Amino acid sequence: MSASRTELLRRQFELTWSLFEYHLERLEPDDFLWEPAAYCWTMRRGPDGSWVPDWADSEPDPVPVPTLGWVSWHLGWWWSVTLDHARGRPPRDREDIAWPGEGAPAIEWLRGLRTEWLKVLNDLTDPDLDAAASFPLPDDPEYTVADMLAWVNAELMKNVAEIGQLRLLRAASAQGVTVTR
Repeated sequence: MSASRTELLRRQFELTWSLFEYHLERLEPDDFLWEPAAYCWTMRRGPDGSWVPDWADSEPDPVPVPTLGWVSWHLGWWWSVTLDHARGRPPRDREDIAWPGEGAPAIEWLRGLRTEWLKVLNDLTDPDLDAAASFPLPDDPEYTVADMLAWVNAELMKNVAEIGQLRLLRAASAQGVTVTR
């Protein structure tokens, strides 16, 4: 029996999320702000105590290595804005997306976004997938809701891989083990 397009996109999302849970369950608060390189982007406390991401309006060369905290904020930012679009709400600005902080607050925030996203997926039918979507490609009239969902899956997969790699690098560096061949 073949799966509907919505079922296929949901299965892909759930597979990626299960890989993410593997890392989320193992993250420690100190993992979030660990700097893997001298040149990196991270989350910093602003004057009012809120967390502020390092940012440049044009991509620097070389691109800074992000901390796990920065990647988790970035994931939460694009996902929050995608949810705004999917729900027909005015999309928030980058500065309006608050990172809750390292450890359990960030993990619960990301899990909450997953719950919200599943509600979006549950409300969609296959015909809904053919409607035009304005995010993340607002100038392409042929870009559909199906394209947006596939983009979320791909972007999530990329961010999960980055978070997993950063977690593994920190764990290995904490052991002081050097691998030689």
